[in-house]
Amino acid sequence: MRKNRVARSNPVRNNDPMPVASLLHLLLLSAIWGGSFLLIRVGAPALGPVPLMEARVLLAAIFLAVVALLLRRPLAWRTHWRHYLFVGLFNSALPFLLFGYAALTLSAAMLSILNATSPLWGALIAVVWQKAPLAGRTLAGLALGIAGIGLLVGFDRVALEPGAGVAIVASLAAALCYAVASNYAKTARTVEPFANAHGSMWAASLLIGPLLLAFPPNATPTPGIALAVLALGVVCSGVAYLLYFRLIADIGAAPALTVTFLIPLFGTGFGWFFLDEAVGWHTLAGGAVVIAGTALVTGFSPRLLTLRKEAANV
Repeated sequence: MRKNRVARSNPVRNNDPMPVASLLHLLLLSAIWGGSFLLIRVGAPALGPVPLMEARVLLAAIFLAVVALLLRRPLAWRTHWRHYLFVGLFNSALPFLLFGYAALTLSAAMLSILNATSPLWGALIAVVWQKAPLAGRTLAGLALGIAGIGLLVGFDRVALEPGAGVAIVASLAAALCYAVASNYAKTARTVEPFANAHGSMWAASLLIGPLLLAFPPNATPTPGIALAVLALGVVCSGVAYLLYFRLIADIGAAPALTVTFLIPLFGTGFGWFFLDEAVGWHTLAGGAVVIAGTALVTGFSPRLLTLRKEAANV
């Protein structure tokens, strides 16, 4: 009933162009999530991956709790706690820790590009989990993705450093975790999107917290590092979730997912500009091939950037 009321009060046609405000929100979200790899690259060596990521999810959880209180959005923890734990583990705790570990060695550019392989993993999981057929387009996209990863890491001098191989595997495993969470969400009991974000952040905080006993902070954070951690938690997690769900409500899930293709552009640019990371031809070429493969797997079309979905379908 609520969907019908929304549809009548907000009539939207499928062929309407994406509003300028939504396009700006899409770019802002891409910049925020691209910037998260810059902040991880700065914070992980200074504090250690575990303290950094515990601070990230805890700050995000507190921020979202304040928003939930203001908006009167219940969490229903007793009903959905198992769901929150699963999503918190595979959509936050594990991938955040894996990327934090990888950031001790890899550049922000490589981290952001390897993150873009998540839809490739998602397609493979769907074949096994949901018995989805492996279409020729999907198979071509997977092949392109693998070729792009090989091009990216095969010509990068960072890949020759000690521990780089494990860091690359950790990054790909983080992208795999996101794919697991995404496929689970398609079949799991429906939970309101904001509650998903809020509950999963508290769950991730509980899951990562005990690891601090074995992996305490490397040092007391400087004011600069503290600001980076604050931005990573509040902006790159809390605010980013709000922006993402607003985009889904405004333009639909498929156009909102185009953020996947823009994150590496910002991640690479920020790493080059702020950390003076080298961006070689292999970085650009490998990133482009990975994104092309991801586009094939997801069925992405540039037309999604100019179309708006019906509010009733959100």
